[in-house]
Amino acid sequence: MIKTKFPTNPIDRLKLFFTFFDSRWEDLTKENWIKTVYQDFSAGLIVAMTAIPMAMGFAMAMGMRPEHGIIAGALACVIGRTFGGSKYQVYGPTAAFIPVIAALISKYSNPEIGGNFEQAHGFLVFVSILSGLILIIMGIFGVGKYAKLVPNSIIVGFTVGIAISIALTNFEDILGIENFKEFIGQDEDINGGLVHNIKMAISNIDHINIYSIIIGIVTFVLAKYLLKISIYIPGPVIAMATATILAATLFADKNLILVRDLYGSIPNSFFKIQLPYLPEMNSSVYLDIVYFVVSIVFVSGIESVLCSSMADRLANNEKTPFNADKEFFGQGLVQIFTPLVQGFPCTGALARTATSIKAGAKTPLAGYFKAILKLSMAFYLAQYLELIPMACIGGILVWVASNMIKPSEIKEIKKLGKFEFATMVYTAVMVPLTDFLTGVLTALIIYFFVKYFFKKKQILN
Repeated sequence: MIKTKFPTNPIDRLKLFFTFFDSRWEDLTKENWIKTVYQDFSAGLIVAMTAIPMAMGFAMAMGMRPEHGIIAGALACVIGRTFGGSKYQVYGPTAAFIPVIAALISKYSNPEIGGNFEQAHGFLVFVSILSGLILIIMGIFGVGKYAKLVPNSIIVGFTVGIAISIALTNFEDILGIENFKEFIGQDEDINGGLVHNIKMAISNIDHINIYSIIIGIVTFVLAKYLLKISIYIPGPVIAMATATILAATLFADKNLILVRDLYGSIPNSFFKIQLPYLPEMNSSVYLDIVYFVVSIVFVSGIESVLCSSMADRLANNEKTPFNADKEFFGQGLVQIFTPLVQGFPCTGALARTATSIKAGAKTPLAGYFKAILKLSMAFYLAQYLELIPMACIGGILVWVASNMIKPSEIKEIKKLGKFEFATMVYTAVMVPLTDFLTGVLTALIIYFFVKYFFKKKQILN
């Protein structure tokens, strides 16, 4: 890979950040533009088909509406591809944001404290804009390179912990327990966190819907194994279509709960301004603002740099590498503008970026095609998307969780030594048991504290 010297002066960085046709477009030439545009279009189409069910699933897991995921993924990709620092990265909803956004929406939409969904969404917009401004400042002043200092043991542990949380908190959809709540009028919300969900699942074990389980298993198997046959087979879309057909025919009278039963009709008039909202200020709200802003900044920075680095390796990029500072700047704009139009915070999506590269993506054009095609398909399919059974959404999310845990990465951490492996395990356990930021920050503190004293001890000896 070419060793590129990016600007070190903040003013020069800012000029580069607003340069549209920079080195990310170097693979688009007069000689090959027809072939490159075709490859980018093909990659955009494949990713768009894969992204629709995933975006809907992520949004619902966050406590948002299904269409919010579609909007967020499309707009984030346009902004990120325009101002980001990677040639290949696909932007959109990611699993790492699920516990962060779900916690915010759950707390601030609670009627017991006078909240509702609109207020919670407005508060999310507020903290996301603050996060975006911080990311922009970090990019301008060259902080992007420091994201690489986070140890792999913590990154892998964090990913495993998020995967465990996603899988366990979405089993009620597959088991049909949400279905039971809906039809007999149970008031207590099952989406109340990991420990709460497990307790609720156990207490309602005798109300499991076998047909819901079948839908979930069929979805998981099709999504997971069709993509292994060929990257050009949109496994999640086929799984979603199969589950929807089963729910409408063979299982039509089996009390399966559909997306529309929980969310009503999905509109195809996607874009609507969502203004920021601030609740009545007190010490708790101030702490929440700090917590959620730090969380969004951390996830945005770490995951985008990690995804960009992975993309360069996967694409065998021998030319200009990604620019971490420009990536921070692009992420900042994503977090400012995406939530303002009914979206929510997004970042680089590892699985969709890998899919895009394997499908032949060469330039940022693939991201633009993905956004346009995703919105176009969702516009015409909106009336059918609301017929998807919730067990299918649960199956998709469990499939996503299974893909996040990579045995090869765990083996690599184990080779680094007992301390690195223990750090990974600690992070993986603490993230679902406490919360995202507590798990990661305590792991970072322990890691660098131990490393510092171990190094100091070596010097004294």
